[in-house]
Amino acid sequence: MTPNRKTIAFAAPSLGEEEFAAADAVLRSGWIASGPNVTALEGELSTYFGGRPTRLLTSETAALEVALQLLGIGPGDEVLIGAQTFFSSANMVEKVGAKAVFVDVDLKSRNIDLADAARRVTAKTKAIIPTHYAGLACDMDALYAFAKQHNLRVIEDAALAIGSSWKGKAIGSFGDVALFSFHPNKNITTIEGGALVCNEIADAKRTEVLRFHGISRRPDQTRDVDFPGGKFNMTDVSAAIGRAQLKKLDAFCHYRRQLAARYLTRLTAILDDSLLPHAGHVGDEAGHSWNLFAIRLPLDQLKLCRAEIMDAMKAHGIATSVSYESPHLTSLFRKQGWKEGDLPNTELIADTTLTLPLHAGITEADVDYVCDSLASVLAEASAR
Repeated sequence: MTPNRKTIAFAAPSLGEEEFAAADAVLRSGWIASGPNVTALEGELSTYFGGRPTRLLTSETAALEVALQLLGIGPGDEVLIGAQTFFSSANMVEKVGAKAVFVDVDLKSRNIDLADAARRVTAKTKAIIPTHYAGLACDMDALYAFAKQHNLRVIEDAALAIGSSWKGKAIGSFGDVALFSFHPNKNITTIEGGALVCNEIADAKRTEVLRFHGISRRPDQTRDVDFPGGKFNMTDVSAAIGRAQLKKLDAFCHYRRQLAARYLTRLTAILDDSLLPHAGHVGDEAGHSWNLFAIRLPLDQLKLCRAEIMDAMKAHGIATSVSYESPHLTSLFRKQGWKEGDLPNTELIADTTLTLPLHAGITEADVDYVCDSLASVLAEASAR
């Protein structure tokens, strides 16, 4: 590593005095569980999403479990899932008793391949979970036409897509159910947390019940339970931080786009275009929120494996990651019969992907250093 060179984190939240002051005020108030800041952030997010009812939960994973319950999906049902996604998507489908049916993805965008989805639809298919990979919106026109054709509910996995848009409309501001994550590696954070965006206030009210033990109030103010709900309510401390972060979202996304553009410019001299991430839809340059910047490595031309390349980048002070592994090849789903070769694009991506640092805490000079270091590592890996 270059002497005195700082370590470049793979991901990091960008927190300032506004967030510190907001958290401090809640802690001093004595009301630290769900309270007025949760209600306020839900309203502010609802405004951001065009007035659609929005409810906060402890994570996007919790939001997905509740969304599946909200839609009545359970034993005997099948759910299509774009396979370039985090493990939670399929896990929650299995948890509610339904069957996860993985769908291959486009090699460049890494978003769901609707032609492959069509081959996997059965009479038991009740919903589809597309992931807006890295913050790049799926083709929403094609997605919703497909869902209408097959009478499917859509649960958009927008964990990576807060700040993304399609044809000028914010992801989450239209469509069916949309889920967001506010984990510290996302574009804005509530420490841990997520949101469920729906169309009907009745669904939002039901979400409130499902996220808190299944408890509802009788007219006499005693409590009743009609469903074995979980406990997924966000704290007011987290919500207060989220309120401060939401005000910065547009600026964060703008800066991420600048960094991504720098990466794309620099990496064209190092990697073939097919190995670079999708830059966004034509005519919608501001639509990609760039939560991740994931390249693919030309491992067939190198004498180092991915783990060795990651170790070499770490020696330069650069943290990298893998986004994502093939979920259908985990032990859980191998037991159900999934195997190598079932989803060729997903598997190729999973075997060759390398996610580079991209967050509001790095500079264009940092991007240059990452690119120079990667060029050096790949050159060495080619020469061995």
